[in-house]
Amino acid sequence: MQEKKKTIAITEKIRRQTSKKQTLALEKFESVFDADDRQIPNQTFVRAMRGCNNLCTYCIVPYVRGPEISRPPAAIIEQIKRLADKGVKLITLLGQAVNSYKYTTCEKTYCLADLLQMASEIEGIEWIRFVTSYPAEKFYSEILKAMADLPKVCNYLHIPAQSGSDKILKAMNRNYTADKYLELLDKARDIVPGIAIAGDFIVGFPGETEKDFQQTVSLVQKARYKNCFIFKYSPRPGTTAEEKLQDTVSTEVKKKRNIELLAVQEKISDELSKEFLGKTVVVLVEGLSKKPHLNAKNGENRPQLVGRTATDCIVVFNGPTSLAGQFAKVKITKTSPLTLFGELA
Repeated sequence: MQEKKKTIAITEKIRRQTSKKQTLALEKFESVFDADDRQIPNQTFVRAMRGCNNLCTYCIVPYVRGPEISRPPAAIIEQIKRLADKGVKLITLLGQAVNSYKYTTCEKTYCLADLLQMASEIEGIEWIRFVTSYPAEKFYSEILKAMADLPKVCNYLHIPAQSGSDKILKAMNRNYTADKYLELLDKARDIVPGIAIAGDFIVGFPGETEKDFQQTVSLVQKARYKNCFIFKYSPRPGTTAEEKLQDTVSTEVKKKRNIELLAVQEKISDELSKEFLGKTVVVLVEGLSKKPHLNAKNGENRPQLVGRTATDCIVVFNGPTSLAGQFAKVKITKTSPLTLFGELA
């Protein structure tokens, strides 16, 4: 098992692109994950765990990355401290089902809530996110309470549903029902007022009828996500779905359902975005906007910056490039389904 861990660690290092030479020593699995290959100033990802135990029929991850292995909290916190010393302000803890994080020492068993508490105590780190969460029937209340109680933990939850049909969820081996999923969202909103929730969906899964799809539409309407990532099903070699389920939904129907569900979510996103009009939000600035014309006035050509709020809303506004990597207050003057626009407050 130890040799397997070393192999995993080395291949992970080789897989990543890097702009500098790195020594690939035979270190322990928990200490090789250096996430400091940042593309955006002052924010980065930190892997809390890898692998997955859930065995969803459409997913290859458990077979190529193995079962869940959590890194020791001490190694994660040490890495975050190094990143904070380099000026990182936002860290995102990564895991295929990060809410399952668990590491046992001779003293205690650590869960994700413990990790969030420990990371919150690091000077220089201002925002903490975690992705992705699996909607297990027992979603640990401690995680949501940590989000509510710890100011540095962003009120943002990415929790894929994948379908609103119990029949399709069973075929996917998702181990929950649509009603249980919605109950979890209600629980999250009760514990963390103002939480922003994002979801994932697959349309056109084998056996999905129009009735099944409309149940998904209904779930999206009830969930009122900030945004959704919606995918058309395609068989992935090596998965249970590819080997055992016939791809019964035509390409045309998949495309139609994808467009319809996107339209449903776009309407919800537009309504939620408009609630920000006239309000001032705090933004962690990423850099220059790639589409400055979207916030231009009367044909002017001022630099436009882009950043995100703690709840992962994209914000475009005018301002000096020196703000990149810094926090800024922006008053929202215009909205679209996926973007907020404004001026420095």
